[in-house]
Amino acid sequence: MFRIPLFPIGAVLFPSALLPLHIFEPRYRRLVARCLEFDRRFGIVFHDPDRHGPFLFEEGRVGTVAEIEEFQVLPDGRSLISTRGAERFRIVDGIESDEPFYEGLVETFEDRSPGAGIVDRRIRSIELFHGVTETLPTPPERLPEFDPARETSFRLAALIQIDPTWQQTLIQLRSEEKRLDRVDLILQAAIDGGAAAEPI
Repeated sequence: MFRIPLFPIGAVLFPSALLPLHIFEPRYRRLVARCLEFDRRFGIVFHDPDRHGPFLFEEGRVGTVAEIEEFQVLPDGRSLISTRGAERFRIVDGIESDEPFYEGLVETFEDRSPGAGIVDRRIRSIELFHGVTETLPTPPERLPEFDPARETSFRLAALIQIDPTWQQTLIQLRSEEKRLDRVDLILQAAIDGGAAAEPI
């Protein structure tokens, strides 16, 4: 287990994905300043106050460690940062401290070992993604590259514009095969013309 600052926000950060953030609240300015002093890492936790009410450190909530890659301070003290998702974590407990931001005691949330056919399974999802891009009115000039030898579900999911509640259910799954099944449903719906989401 480890201790980490927490940033509740109405967005989901997938492992390996990029998430730009505009930091303006004083408590999160302090959070970023502390991260820059130490290891540049904090936890992103999906939280919609309109749906969930106050943030209460619910035990078992799954989030993603964000690593600050770029930092730009603005003249009035606000800042723009670019973060990249690292490992997932699960909240064990909240921590009371003198800091104005949230902190939590968390544990790493790892996948179960994939099955023997995982590479072929990833290839099927990648081919389905390419099938979606062929249906777009203006196909992208450059497609992302995928390595079927590496985790693929999060990379595909990050390219889908969809409600963050769906994204949160995805990062809570510990089976890549199950995540790929859910991603495939969205991709197939896009090909069939009935999707509420489409790849970027």
